[in-house]
Amino acid sequence: MHPQSSQDFLAAFNAASFEEAQALLKPCVDIPRWASEISFARPFATPAELLSFAELAAPDWTEAEIDGALAHHPRIGEKAAGSGSEARMSRSEQAGVSTAADVQERLLAGNRAYEERFGRVFLIRAAGRSAEEILAALSERLDNTAEDELEVTASQLREIAILRLEGLLTP
Repeated sequence: MHPQSSQDFLAAFNAASFEEAQALLKPCVDIPRWASEISFARPFATPAELLSFAELAAPDWTEAEIDGALAHHPRIGEKAAGSGSEARMSRSEQAGVSTAADVQERLLAGNRAYEERFGRVFLIRAAGRSAEEILAALSERLDNTAEDELEVTASQLREIAILRLEGLLTP
């Protein structure tokens, strides 16, 4: 499906079977409970109504849900492999991250330190952020407790999901 307008996507989403609706949301974030809550709440009258509901759906993502969703995210600074919707979205989101060798080295070192400390890939909403902003956030977040960092990661994952859903609603 390649809708031409937000109303086309919304109409297709509202008319889809439950399973199809969940599949349409999966590239936004692979958390089945989130997709289920949104799919059950259909129909939505406007794109804004869908986005509003999505921002509040499944508010307390578990560590297992977050880790499952992160399994598909490339490290910051790395290009997502594959041709699926999620990989295309990730490449677009990271398009502004500098490919300069010194930046890539600092991202690699930061990613490695983060993964050693927290046992998962560093996740940040890259869209609209410079490499320097990302590196500063990475450095700052290394000082978080595991519990605090899980909350920050969940928040970043939700921001990414909503931006991706907005992208689906804006051809």
